[in-house]
Amino acid sequence: MATSSLSSLTVAFSSSLSFSTSVSSKPSTLSFPRARIPRAASARRLNLIVAASSSLTTVGAVAGSASVAEGEVEGVSLEKYVKSRLPGGFAAQRIIGTGRRKCAIARVVLQEGTGKFVINYRDAQEYLQGNPLWLQYIKTPLLTLGYESSYDVFVKAHGGGLSGQAQAISLGIARALLKVSENHRVPLRKEGLLTRDSRVVERKKVGLKKARKAPQYSKR
Repeated sequence: MATSSLSSLTVAFSSSLSFSTSVSSKPSTLSFPRARIPRAASARRLNLIVAASSSLTTVGAVAGSASVAEGEVEGVSLEKYVKSRLPGGFAAQRIIGTGRRKCAIARVVLQEGTGKFVINYRDAQEYLQGNPLWLQYIKTPLLTLGYESSYDVFVKAHGGGLSGQAQAISLGIARALLKVSENHRVPLRKEGLLTRDSRVVERKKVGLKKARKAPQYSKR
């Protein structure tokens, strides 16, 4: 009797302490109630967002194409302008001068005008990157004779850098002004504008790092 009661108590106690072996594999998460938006309002808002983004894209594309087209038109019109002013090309003109500096060569043509400078079918201000020193180089010969607003200058330059090209253009303009009148020689010569600057970069020598720089001497 005592044994049966003890066994029944053991079974009851074990059943009360037993727990389920099936544990959920999904972690417990917090869920918040989601605000419900009417379908009509959400669709209207989505349509507005899509329309705004498409309009911005269209405006940006139109602006970009307009700027590119404007630049292309300006370049083409300037090239046509130069060709109309110089029939037969640079070699067929009467007032022409060639200037050289370092590795740069510039062919300069002068025509009566208002002081416009065109270098390689581009405006001189743009071509020389607005550098005041380089712009001063190309304007000095005309300023020396007081012709800054009497001639248009058309240049075809190649080789070297912009600094060398600017100085080559200055020499070319000075030489072209001699064909306008031989009386221009004295004031141009006085300013040193007719002197060809023959200085060039000295070549590198064998065994040296540069033209004259030698490697450091080590006694031991």
